[in-house]
Amino acid sequence: MTPIKTRRDGAILEVTLDRPKANAIDLLTSRAMGEVFRDFRDDPDLRVAILTGAGEKFFCPGWDLKAAADGDAVDGDYGVGGFGGLQELRHMNKPVIAAVNGIACGGGLELALSADMIIAADHATFALPEIRSGTVADAASVKMPKRVPYHIAMELLLTGRWFDADEAHRWGLVNEIVPADQLIDRAWELARLLASGPPLVYAAIKEIVREAEDAKFQDIMNRITRRQLATVDVLYGSEDNLEGAKAFAEKRDPVWKGR
Repeated sequence: MTPIKTRRDGAILEVTLDRPKANAIDLLTSRAMGEVFRDFRDDPDLRVAILTGAGEKFFCPGWDLKAAADGDAVDGDYGVGGFGGLQELRHMNKPVIAAVNGIACGGGLELALSADMIIAADHATFALPEIRSGTVADAASVKMPKRVPYHIAMELLLTGRWFDADEAHRWGLVNEIVPADQLIDRAWELARLLASGPPLVYAAIKEIVREAEDAKFQDIMNRITRRQLATVDVLYGSEDNLEGAKAFAEKRDPVWKGR
């Protein structure tokens, strides 16, 4: 049975991690996820992805320890995109929504943090328990302080304690909380909204955000002004850029073509 299920509707791709009993990720699953997200990235007809888990209990608990016990190396080949196929995938310039349907801990929480937006079922719970087994949540150590206040990120990393969806929302880790039976419908509602928007602008936003992480404000602004970022250069020379202005002047909704 394939560990990844996909559903495609128009410009939206839903990706479901489906590995009973807990949706843990082994090397084979990670490589499969990488291929799915790489193909999503490279498909000009797809604009938004939704990532979720099968069932109601687990989104993803991270690394499959049973697979590790059977020989999967922790430093093995995770495939394109690194662990879970998403968090190290280069040039991902399309929006990704994580719909957290249950437990998201360890590498599962790191995977959710790789999305641009996170919506959570009201019963979802989170943790970074690596500290308790004497290892490091490496990706979360990079990402958490950028998503929540520093002192909260450090508490969660240093204690490994569990926290619920309400606390995750309070700290800004998740965008919104919805009843479990409405989670996927809400994810698709949000995805349709994004899919109706300008894909070239989304690409430019994501590249600017990535580049700005290691740049001074004026340096990145100069690069944008000089059109030194590939997605910004494409945007400013595109039909969509002109269409936005025309639609505003003509008092109508724009028709985005992605070119």
